[in-house]
Amino acid sequence: MPPSSAPQAVAQAAINTTIGKPHPVAIAFFLSFVLLTLGITYWAAKKTKTTSEFYAAGRSISGFQNGLALAGDFMSAASFLGIAGLVATGGYNGLIYSVGYLVGWPIVMFLIAEPLRNLGKYTFADVVAHRLQVRPIRTMAAIGSIVTVLIYLIAQMVGAGNLIKLMFGIDYWVALVVVGALMIAYVLFGGMLATTWVQIIKAVLLLGGATVLVLMVMNRFGWSYNNLFAAVAASSGGTGAKLLQPDITKAVATSPYDVVSLAISLMFGTAGLPHILMRFYTVPDAREARKSVFYATGFIGYFYILTFTIGYGAAALVATKYLASEKDGGFTSNAAAVLLAELLGGPPFMGFLSAVAFATILAVVAGLTLAGASALSHDIYVGVIRRGEPSEKDEVRVARGATVALGVLAVLFGLAFKSVNVAFMVGLAFAVAASANFPALLLSVMWKKCTTNGAVAAMVTGLFLSVVLIVLSPTVWVDVFQAGVDKAQISPAPFPWKSPALISVPASFIVGIIVSLMKPEPEAAAMFDAEKLRTYAGIGAE
Repeated sequence: MPPSSAPQAVAQAAINTTIGKPHPVAIAFFLSFVLLTLGITYWAAKKTKTTSEFYAAGRSISGFQNGLALAGDFMSAASFLGIAGLVATGGYNGLIYSVGYLVGWPIVMFLIAEPLRNLGKYTFADVVAHRLQVRPIRTMAAIGSIVTVLIYLIAQMVGAGNLIKLMFGIDYWVALVVVGALMIAYVLFGGMLATTWVQIIKAVLLLGGATVLVLMVMNRFGWSYNNLFAAVAASSGGTGAKLLQPDITKAVATSPYDVVSLAISLMFGTAGLPHILMRFYTVPDAREARKSVFYATGFIGYFYILTFTIGYGAAALVATKYLASEKDGGFTSNAAAVLLAELLGGPPFMGFLSAVAFATILAVVAGLTLAGASALSHDIYVGVIRRGEPSEKDEVRVARGATVALGVLAVLFGLAFKSVNVAFMVGLAFAVAASANFPALLLSVMWKKCTTNGAVAAMVTGLFLSVVLIVLSPTVWVDVFQAGVDKAQISPAPFPWKSPALISVPASFIVGIIVSLMKPEPEAAAMFDAEKLRTYAGIGAE
């Protein structure tokens, strides 16, 4: 069948897809993954007794292993299904997310990885509080971390419920309970060691499945991107040529300034995500931390190249109108990759990718839950309430209690936000991480005059501005608050951009600098040289 005639032929096939019906292959792969990871959790539980083992896997993970785990943490279902769908329906416009996410990793490598590993212990608050007053720093850092984690968790849980309902045909609430129970089990019993190996297995499965799908796409088009792009241009009655013409401001932003703001959010948000930063404590030293980022960048870059090809393959082979609407049996763009997998590899391959997508969500929410539990137990309970005095046994007990609480909250929030478009939540999580966490982290490490009040002010400013501006943006003010309202009656958003980072990130830096200069902290400045020696030489690192 010539590529140009494929969309019309496949459109009808998409209506008769097996998506949404229980499939034995998908169930078999899913159960195999669950049994394997529970086995790993049982093994890890025997090795998880101390706080170092619970939070940091005993610092026993190699750079290569941690690179895979970092990639697994970052390659969420939103990345796999979401970006492929964005490319399938928006062409080059969808690639800004891929580029933004990827560019964040060199920032992590050159600015964050080494100081984190040498100065910190279990959370990024350890680094910020290294030469500053512990209690105010840990309190505010924990609040920022928990807000980021909860926002990210809600998005993942709602995505999990809808995805599994779509893939496996089970009820939404059942999917949430299954995901919640499994993520609690991984973290509660196996800690970071189990979570790390779940991430590694998931990363290998996702990279392998996406690679096979790309090979199938390229084989379909004679191993030529020219043929693929020609088929894209000819799709949808010849209107597919628009997918080959970049026009980012119409697709993902409201203006060129908004594009820059989104890019800042994606780049610096990566360097402020608690579940990403926590991974640098699992390796034995700073050298392995840098190697982790090197490997992770390679894996993630390769993955986003795959989503590019998968997205255009879906645009060429699956009728765009059935991806853009759920009317008449069609699907949203998130179904692009699995529809393509079913077309090229049949129901068994679609079942495999469905199970991998489910595994992806399980792994990501486990990492998020561990990061949130660490903030509650290590930063709030140990650092603020008990002033660093409790035993390791008490700290691990509190961390496990926090894990159960976060798991239950995640399920409840997933149920509460079931009918709300939560696409903005991932963007909000990155915006909060970029605005509240990254500036304070960078200032405390790189600037001698940074004070406790300055770091706290930077975190408060970034957190407040990012949340408020997102609520006042078109993403929430129009798409959420005025959903279903007649277009003629919709009031414009008070804040015109979809992403607040262009304002909130500089504001966080500026406020932190001004407050630090207004009231110097000689004790903190006097400790800077010793901290710098530990930062770059690793002397005294745990």
